[in-house]
Amino acid sequence: MYSQSISDIFFDLDHTLWDFEKNSALTFQKIFTEVEIDVNLSEFLEVYIPVNLAFWKLYRDDKIKKPELRFQRLKTTFDAIGYDIEDEVIDILSTEYITNLATYNNLLPYTVEILNYLKPKYKLHIITNGFEEVQTRKLVNSNIFGYFDQVINSEMAGVKKPNPEIFELALKKANTAPDKSLMVGDNIEADILGAKAVGFHALHFNAHNDLKHEHCVMIHSLREIKNYL
Repeated sequence: MYSQSISDIFFDLDHTLWDFEKNSALTFQKIFTEVEIDVNLSEFLEVYIPVNLAFWKLYRDDKIKKPELRFQRLKTTFDAIGYDIEDEVIDILSTEYITNLATYNNLLPYTVEILNYLKPKYKLHIITNGFEEVQTRKLVNSNIFGYFDQVINSEMAGVKKPNPEIFELALKKANTAPDKSLMVGDNIEADILGAKAVGFHALHFNAHNDLKHEHCVMIHSLREIKNYL
């Protein structure tokens, strides 16, 4: 399916290899208990998950800064569920969330299996919009850091996916060319269209039940990568 000349595979991290939703839920469970926030976790997460994705899009589009993302996604969710909470407590939760998130290490199904399958054949890398201080700890704590030659994050690049500069930096650090590179990620805009605009091949891991599209092949399990590589 893909060119035999592919030498480098670039993965997104959150929602692609690292089980963001599961680890995030465990983090909220822990910090809500510690800070004595009396909310129904399931109801909170039902509102928070789409709110978080929406604020990440604003952050990706440079419409908000990191502190606003961290604060507003929580405030917006608490407001939506009608839970009265002071801004100072939201600040505490925001900090504790980031501190604790990377201590959880759940990976999406078949992550280790597919990394073991690919590692002998290709150079593997990460391109992530996640925060620099968190992403490396996620990789280390989930025991997959050693699979990757290069880990490129948006704070290092000074821009976020889908900006071409982050993909160009990744190519430079990996010492490879776009036509030899494959991007695997969950976000159509950031991962797939961003990578294809620079000349990468792309494989869409459909973590969010996105509709079918013609941009590239879509997979629903990481194990399906074996069908194409």
